[in-house]
Amino acid sequence: MTIDRTSLRWNGWGPAAQPDALPKESPAWQWIADALGINTPLPETPATPLEKCTLPASGLDGETRLELERIVGANQVHTGDYERAFHARGKSYHDLLHVRAGNLSNAPDAVVYPRSEDETQRLVEFAAARDIVLVPFGGGSSVVGGVTGREQGEKRLCITVDTTLMTSLLSIDETAMTATAQAGIYGPALDKALASQGVRLGHYPQSFEYSTLGGWVAARGAGQNSIRYGRADKWLVSAHVATPSGLWRTEATPGSAAAPNLNQMVAGSEGTLGIITEATFKVHSLPEAEDYRGYLFRSFAEGADAIRRIVQSEIPTAMLRLSDADETFFFRTLGGIGKEHGLKDNLAEAYLRLRGYADRPCALIVGFEGSAANVSHARDRVARIMSACGGLHVGRSPGTSWKAGRFHGPMVRDPMMDHGLGVDTLETSTFWSNIQTLHSAVREAIDTSIRETLDDPSARGIVMAHISHAYPDGASLYFTFVFPRRLDRGLEGEVAQWLTIKRAASDAIAAHNGTISHHHGVGTDHAPWLGQEKGPVGMQMLGAVKQSLDPKGVMNPGKVLGDGIGN
Repeated sequence: MTIDRTSLRWNGWGPAAQPDALPKESPAWQWIADALGINTPLPETPATPLEKCTLPASGLDGETRLELERIVGANQVHTGDYERAFHARGKSYHDLLHVRAGNLSNAPDAVVYPRSEDETQRLVEFAAARDIVLVPFGGGSSVVGGVTGREQGEKRLCITVDTTLMTSLLSIDETAMTATAQAGIYGPALDKALASQGVRLGHYPQSFEYSTLGGWVAARGAGQNSIRYGRADKWLVSAHVATPSGLWRTEATPGSAAAPNLNQMVAGSEGTLGIITEATFKVHSLPEAEDYRGYLFRSFAEGADAIRRIVQSEIPTAMLRLSDADETFFFRTLGGIGKEHGLKDNLAEAYLRLRGYADRPCALIVGFEGSAANVSHARDRVARIMSACGGLHVGRSPGTSWKAGRFHGPMVRDPMMDHGLGVDTLETSTFWSNIQTLHSAVREAIDTSIRETLDDPSARGIVMAHISHAYPDGASLYFTFVFPRRLDRGLEGEVAQWLTIKRAASDAIAAHNGTISHHHGVGTDHAPWLGQEKGPVGMQMLGAVKQSLDPKGVMNPGKVLGDGIGN
């Protein structure tokens, strides 16, 4: 199953025909304005329609086009405005500032859709021989500048290679519990195909509906249920990668001491070494039972301690997600605006006040999946730890609601940007002993830098965070922040505002022992901080691998090992 590109928003998230998650008439807009300290009505800032955008002329010459068509077929080479605009950038806030303003200067010269591993390898070898830049592209959901077409200053011909016609589930080994699929298959299609055989991968990132298997591996991604099913680098068994030096087939064994496992070079390579054409991955039987429920904590520290104890006790959970007080308040209030509160709601509020959980509590969602017996046993053990740490059980309704809308978060961003607001995310991870310090430092850095970019002293941002993935030794922190955009200075001013916030947050992460990215990847946005994390020897090694496989630097140049943000 493929997705028709014209059915999607080329300058936003999701289907082009979807209704706004926050319609203009929603009373939520006034509450958001008040929360941001905005004393005037929110402005209308619609995106520039494609017909009013000017794309740079394609540099694809007739001879090169004929060669490409010989490799992939005439119908798979595109130079039209829509295809080039759709593939100009990814889906980060930074990307959307540009495309919504009509700046498509990064559009590739052409978009090519290979249909097989053989076509992809021939395409890569042709590009390397002709010194043509290739940008691998799956769902295009990168939020770190990982799929930008022509990078600033790049003079070579630039072609985006879209893998989404390579969508087959190739095989399932029911004995070893592994499966192999082509890299361009989207999340829902892969999930459906596996489910028909009674298994699942269990990788459910927020971008699940509009991201691909190859993209998950390339970005070293983590799904919302990674505690049970693992991150991409854990569930990846082997991969095929089309490189300028030939087709690279990584080793496929359950364990080996034959030098470093090269699958770990593929996971997180972000298209800089080659194009992933297929992947073999671990699968699991479909769970007999699923149980998602909610708890409230009086503080973020208490909730984090509960997660730590659960994970270190090796209790089999699928997910543990703890929102801090600001995130809990924001989404709880936003979700309740415009709804009538009845007797049941009033009684619930009174109960929470009586128990001491009404004053800015922190919400935790816990999920269990597996056999009915294992789920029941794990649920009971978790309940005891939650209670010991000060958690209040609030039933299954919060878990059911979260799961029903767990992929919908990005859909709120477009209407917010239509009303002069900025909204962005970033994530990191650190050890349990450092969670509180890092949480406070990054929150403060984001909040302070937002205020520094605004002229109105009463205006401010909303900064929220949650723990989204947990390990015995630490956890991730995922930050979301909403702020008034600097509309008075045009695109250049808005980008400068974002850079100020992004750099402050990233500096705080690096200074307080966090990784520059837990699961979004490096792209261009995080490249300036990678050297500090990897060290000079590590960067030398990564550069040597890149030089060995891609001596001309045609594979996704500027990403990971490039100069970084600003383009």
